[in-house]
Amino acid sequence: MPSSKSVPHLDARLSAAAEFVRPGGIAADIGCDHGKLSAWLVGSGRCPLVFACDLRPDPLSKARRACAPYGDKVQFRLGSGLEVLRPGEVTDIVIAGMGAQTIMEILEAAPWVFDPAYNLVLVPATKHSLLRRWLAVKGFTLQGETLAHAAGRWYAVMNARYTGNPHTPTGLWCLCGLVQGQPGAEEYRAQQAGKLKKYRRGLPDGPEADGVDALIAEVEAGKWP
Repeated sequence: MPSSKSVPHLDARLSAAAEFVRPGGIAADIGCDHGKLSAWLVGSGRCPLVFACDLRPDPLSKARRACAPYGDKVQFRLGSGLEVLRPGEVTDIVIAGMGAQTIMEILEAAPWVFDPAYNLVLVPATKHSLLRRWLAVKGFTLQGETLAHAAGRWYAVMNARYTGNPHTPTGLWCLCGLVQGQPGAEEYRAQQAGKLKKYRRGLPDGPEADGVDALIAEVEAGKWP
């Protein structure tokens, strides 16, 4: 095994994602891009095996180079979403660097992940609120959530597990999740509120607009879920 000095440095976003991967788990890095997370997971000893997966050949080639020191502890799959995996082949699934809509589509296309055996680590690049709501409605629970600041933006790194108990969450919970009290929580809430206000400006008057106005009022009053 290469020395710890050769393990790639991860930014705050990927570091938070790595912390939610269970030690000893077999992980899939979906949308692996440069392969740094895959390399870190095996290089640090956290995972004995990682599947680095990407839709495009060029990123997968970069990942191969980044993971070369780790031999067959990193295996590579070219293809869309979770189609490259067989049910039961991994225990932990990381999906990062995509918008919430794409993450939801990937999970919808793989019904086998609707199983408490799988540990999901999700890092939406956009529409965090939409993903939180989808998870709740589909019967997943957020076991944890970490705020991470990277490249000038706040990210919510989500750890989800299927419970089979769907529910409809409040708008405030969808907006803020589990981040209250974390470093940067107020800045994150302000970022989310700004996006909500922008969304409101595009709505015609009516019940949906009234609901958004009420949610904005809760945020501005300093409320948390």
